[in-house]
Amino acid sequence: MKNIAALYTRFQQCAAVSTDSRQAQEGTLFFALNGPTFRGRDFAPQALAKGARYAVVDDADLVATDPDRYTYAADPLEALQQLAQHHRRQLSIPVLAITGSNGKTTTKELINSVLSKRYRVQYTRGNLNNHIGVPLTLLSIRPEHELAIVEMGANHQGEIAMLSELAEPTHGMITNIGKAHLEGFGGEEGVAKGKGELFAFLASTGGTAFINTADPKLPGLAANISHMVTYPGPTDTYPAELVSTDPQVVIRLFDGTTVEAQITGGYNFPNLAAAAAVGGFFGVPAADIAEALASYAPTNNRSQLVRTAHNEIILDAYNANPSSMAAAISSFAARPSGGQKMAILGDMFELGDESKREHAELGHLLADLPFDTVVLIGPEMNVAAATYGAAYYFTTKAEAAAWLQKSPPVGSQILVKGSRGMGLETLVELL
Repeated sequence: MKNIAALYTRFQQCAAVSTDSRQAQEGTLFFALNGPTFRGRDFAPQALAKGARYAVVDDADLVATDPDRYTYAADPLEALQQLAQHHRRQLSIPVLAITGSNGKTTTKELINSVLSKRYRVQYTRGNLNNHIGVPLTLLSIRPEHELAIVEMGANHQGEIAMLSELAEPTHGMITNIGKAHLEGFGGEEGVAKGKGELFAFLASTGGTAFINTADPKLPGLAANISHMVTYPGPTDTYPAELVSTDPQVVIRLFDGTTVEAQITGGYNFPNLAAAAAVGGFFGVPAADIAEALASYAPTNNRSQLVRTAHNEIILDAYNANPSSMAAAISSFAARPSGGQKMAILGDMFELGDESKREHAELGHLLADLPFDTVVLIGPEMNVAAATYGAAYYFTTKAEAAAWLQKSPPVGSQILVKGSRGMGLETLVELL
């Protein structure tokens, strides 16, 4: 967009930025983004009628009807991104970018909990971590904020590089490199290259990287970065120790403090350690770090411990890929038994040509673990069911729900995990 300064003036007069005309619009700057089946300009009048102050549209004729309310942009999405980058460049605060195959949202939430003990923090809400969500996060940063946390998601190479150019982070973290979005990245090496684009940006700008040394791929990706903060190994900048996972994770921080978290699964230890390392680096007192980690309670279907009248459930149904699935079921299998153990698992999406092989590998892994009952759901899970050999297999969630209604588990520990599109959290009411 040619006249970004004029658009920025309008942005400064607005209370917030919006891209959804169905939401409240009072005082917003509305961007009429286009979708595969709709044109955003059709919803701009509705946004203005609901209280939006201005609307950015790609229709010059509409702008001519009310130039005081409409702004023209040939590509409203590009205008949104350019505005976000321009706004970012007016800020002098630290901006921490977080990406990774698994755990980035939980880590972001934990880091926000820790840093908020000392700073006024703005951070990515929900999962607004893509080419639209990152600009919206950047544009939500206000003068009163002292630090920002920006989560970056990607499903193909080049995306993290683009988001880094928009956010211009001063600090960055890759939680881990795993088997996520294999279809778009072209395999695990492609994942490493794609996620590594954040470290490449930090290397080129003199930024600081937080390095999870427990992931063997990450130190190599950070080789060209001059400012590094390491965790959680005993010789790292901020060491941490996993004490227990029964039932919640207990860790020992770099100052020797022991913290009992409210999240489950040993795979969350690096996420807790990452938050402690960031807090320590930014000068948050160790006692405050411990309090923040202990008080964080997940509410987003990620590693939630749910106790019903009949069972104890680990609800980890927000997403799944081969790495996170293996970590979750292995951690669940290692928990001390408090009754029958049941795993309810759904399809892993976006694996492309690797899907059948990865689901088959899951079946082999399940066969080596001491579960009393395994329930597999989804068309891709038929391969896992075949290699496991002893699962209850259902093509659809509805079929699984009907079976659970007829044969409800009682007194069991139950892991529920699958990709977001499976929506397995709705089964909890039957457990």
